[in-house]
Amino acid sequence: MKNAVHFGAGNIGRGFIGLLLSKAGYHVTFIDVIDSLVDDINNQKKYNVQIAGKPEKILVENISAIDSDRNDVAVDAVVEAIADADIITTAIGPNNLKYLGENLAKGLTKRIAKKNMKPLNIIACENMFGSSTALKNFIYAKLSDEMKNELDRLVGFPDAAVDRIVPNQSHGEKLLVTVEEYAEWDVDAKQAVGDLSGIQGLNLVDNLNAYIDRKIFTVNTGHAAIAYLAYQHGINDISNALRVPEILETTRDVWAETSALLTAKYKFAPASHRRYIQTVENRFANPYLSDEVIRVARNPKRKLSENDRIIYPANQLALHDVNPEALGKVAAAAFKFDFDADTEAVEIQNYILENGIDAAITHFTGVNPGSKLFYIIKKNF
Repeated sequence: MKNAVHFGAGNIGRGFIGLLLSKAGYHVTFIDVIDSLVDDINNQKKYNVQIAGKPEKILVENISAIDSDRNDVAVDAVVEAIADADIITTAIGPNNLKYLGENLAKGLTKRIAKKNMKPLNIIACENMFGSSTALKNFIYAKLSDEMKNELDRLVGFPDAAVDRIVPNQSHGEKLLVTVEEYAEWDVDAKQAVGDLSGIQGLNLVDNLNAYIDRKIFTVNTGHAAIAYLAYQHGINDISNALRVPEILETTRDVWAETSALLTAKYKFAPASHRRYIQTVENRFANPYLSDEVIRVARNPKRKLSENDRIIYPANQLALHDVNPEALGKVAAAAFKFDFDADTEAVEIQNYILENGIDAAITHFTGVNPGSKLFYIIKKNF
């Protein structure tokens, strides 16, 4: 049996990546730092995945776990697992990738020492651009030039885009995880080594940036639009927000704007892209998957930055003489997000109070006064 090492035994790890690897015939070794979670996996040796809104459960077997933070023996076990792995994946959050560098460097060094020359792909399944490349840099910072040259011949670090909603949940059944039916795992074929075709649900693509942008500017942009508009209406959850005609109409207008950008830039077939948007809308409207508006809207400073989900597509449209009316309306709603337990929201509100909305728009978005987008945001604010 082939061996997979997966860092992160949380709901995404178990309900998405671990599930697909197990179904593809791998023994999955989960690496985590939560003692109780590791112990439950090792005691039960299996768990169930349930599709939201459906009664049947999917059994996941051939699993084990290692607590990488428990003791030196556990660290040695992690290193050994890396040395023998056929694939390595992560789902731990982008900010935690830096903590994997040392153990992965040790494991890959041992792999070379054991003369394990099988091709190996290390895929960081995180919600960020270039996550596998970032992980590679953390690993290579711990290695000699000679070892880097050895690994360059054998190890691929293909970047990936992942998309699956895992709703907030609590269960009496240990390790059970509920996920949505839809799942997408796109992997850069040009950066991969060996053969990944046996993993059903892993899609090797030649232009990963197209799929990343499609996901960001449809799923993430749409999610943010619904959340910021819903907050202004005093609505607490995403699926309920889509029942408000004004919110649904504006969100669809946002998707029309981002669709114009995506289909022009990447030549997505318009009919196919419309089906993709409808799928995303249905996902957000599903009450079994609904998320809290506050959680989706949090961190408005990041989401209003010029290279993120609202301002970047709006700027691109403005450059092509298209007025991003709907995206500008969402940006204005984000400037009104005043949830006092969110430090970024508080920072924005204080800045507006001290300097005015004109200065705030340019300060947080980089949008220049006098531009079309600036006028649209200010008008809606």
